[in-house]
Amino acid sequence: MANGVNSETATFLQQHQAWIESQSSGADGDRRVFFTDALIVLDTNVLLDLYRYTSGARNQVLAALRLVKPRLWLPHRVGSEFIRTRRAVVADRTEKLQKAKTPLDRHLREAWKSVQEALDEVKGLLDQFAADEVGQAELDELINEEGFKQLIGSWRDKLNERIDELKNSQDIKLKDIVSGSDPILPEVAALYESRFAAAPDTTEVRSHIEHALSYRYPNKIPPGYLDADKPTPIQAAGDYLIWEEMISYVQVQPAQGRVLFVSGDTKADWYEPARSASEPPRPWPSLIDEFRARTGAELLIMETRAFFEGVSEFMDAHITASAVEEIGRTAESRAEVSDLSETITADDAVASPPPRELPLLAYQAARLSSAPLKAALSDASHQVFQWWLIGVTQELGLRDPEFGEPAVDMAALATGESPPLPGWIQGSALPRGEFPAPSSTWIAPWMAQVIAMSPRSDRSTLLRLALLQLTHRASST
Repeated sequence: MANGVNSETATFLQQHQAWIESQSSGADGDRRVFFTDALIVLDTNVLLDLYRYTSGARNQVLAALRLVKPRLWLPHRVGSEFIRTRRAVVADRTEKLQKAKTPLDRHLREAWKSVQEALDEVKGLLDQFAADEVGQAELDELINEEGFKQLIGSWRDKLNERIDELKNSQDIKLKDIVSGSDPILPEVAALYESRFAAAPDTTEVRSHIEHALSYRYPNKIPPGYLDADKPTPIQAAGDYLIWEEMISYVQVQPAQGRVLFVSGDTKADWYEPARSASEPPRPWPSLIDEFRARTGAELLIMETRAFFEGVSEFMDAHITASAVEEIGRTAESRAEVSDLSETITADDAVASPPPRELPLLAYQAARLSSAPLKAALSDASHQVFQWWLIGVTQELGLRDPEFGEPAVDMAALATGESPPLPGWIQGSALPRGEFPAPSSTWIAPWMAQVIAMSPRSDRSTLLRLALLQLTHRASST
């Protein structure tokens, strides 16, 4: 026994070490070693921000990531969310810029309404207290809608000009994502090479989801419990699935003594709220303790901006002050928009059955009629198809969405010289005359299975819907 602390006491203190330490990392306090030696795991939002940055900031971020490239590792859930959500990120930005002039015009109309109300107020006073019709006429001649439009015309033109400049400055277009010519995707792939996780077993995923929703979330055990109300169980458990993937990977990496997890998510299911203005929020010590107990490794959780400041400081990355500010602004603005990952993707569809009534409503809206397809609506092996049918009938305006219905971002067809994912087949593999599309069009494997089991009439309907969706998405870019 030394300093009054025996071995039993030491074990007890070690069990709760992160709650005792002053460092929010729960580690040895030396941040440098995490940047120079640790395994680095980037959350989905860090990768998706590459589509939100200006080209200058993005190039600096990518150059910084190349400095730590050998130590980057990609959880399957992060990779899947990144691949499936990037289109929604670019679409969200594109839509905001396309619609930017609408609120501008509304604000200017409201400004004239306020001026008009002020004019009417003064005219009313003149009428009430002076019976001054001449004064009222002078005001009408001086202050009128046409004069107001002339007065603010140069302001309106300048505001519209800035909006047009923003539109033209976007170097990542939605059509790039849809057509398969996304310039960021190969950059990200090159960062990871073969350092990514394989798809986990579906049974294991279901087990983790059940554990999260039935035990951890009701007891507010981080991470991710604030996502419990997301549309599907797999989306609700997304953060916890990433957490379990990290732990499982490090458990089989005995030499991995430190892990640096970078995320823009600073909600209370990751960070302990600040107890005073002088004490900033810190990652929950229970996360650090759990990670240490289950892997034997030290964990540092860090926000995006702080991470790139650290790469600049400890790895001599060239990141300008303006780029750092942009990284911070992007994270803040991202926190203000809705969670785009709440959209159902093919990965989500595998583990999340749709609400019972939606597949049949979509089947009826698509004017399908065969018994085999109707049976597929309740077959768990065809859940991906069920979600696609729900999404495509809503996307093409064949039916109105039901209350609380989640969005679906899935396509049954893709174009390109090579398949977008393993297992996709060329349209030319279908019988001659059934697929009126170029040979460079690919069919998702789950769609090919459904087509194979469908009679000719429903096959034609499904392929027509898939082609209409492909055309619709291409034209919307």
